[in-house]
Amino acid sequence: MPDIDDDIDDDDETNDLIDETASPASAAARRHARSRRVGRWTRWLHVYTSMISLSIVLFFGITGLTLNHPSWTFGGSPTTNTYAGTIPAGFASKGSVDFLAVTEYVRKANGVRGTVAGYQANDTEGTVGFKGPGYAADLVFDVSTGHYTLTVEEQGLLGVLNDLHKGRDTSSSWNWTIDVAAIVLVAVAVTGLGIQILQKKRRRRALTFAALFTVLSLILIVRTMR
Repeated sequence: MPDIDDDIDDDDETNDLIDETASPASAAARRHARSRRVGRWTRWLHVYTSMISLSIVLFFGITGLTLNHPSWTFGGSPTTNTYAGTIPAGFASKGSVDFLAVTEYVRKANGVRGTVAGYQANDTEGTVGFKGPGYAADLVFDVSTGHYTLTVEEQGLLGVLNDLHKGRDTSSSWNWTIDVAAIVLVAVAVTGLGIQILQKKRRRRALTFAALFTVLSLILIVRTMR
């Protein structure tokens, strides 16, 4: 008759075998669940950053083309206009020019916009430069009489969009917009790569294409720098 202790030992050995076989399976299941969670969050981030950056990608993509082809004007040719006038008395006193009064007057009188890019004056003449996206205005005035000449150059809508793309002569809020756009686009690229890495069937092909076009881009950069 079998001994009870032997039966217990046999049961313990059986349980040990079950634990040994179950542990790798449970570990694999945990890894699979963790991978699915990572994949789910990666796809979620990719989808919503893509939607957020949709208009940004379209804007910088289109203006990237127009910047690369400056001859494309779409009928919006640059214009140059010249104005003349007289600044009211009191803007200059004892050789000192009140540039704030000067700039505010021409803004109201001639619709000048943009930020002041520079100004200077001597005993006879003063100048003020205004800059904005696709816009430039140069003011030259007589310190003693207040007579002035204003030259305004406007590049049209396309010029405005191209300058916005480059962040040239833009406000600090637009510069922040460019920074945020860059961060979102990086997130789109990284999460897109992460999604492909998590796809076993497509991983090798996706990474091969990514590596290939990265190398081609580096070659073009090096050739352009020569």
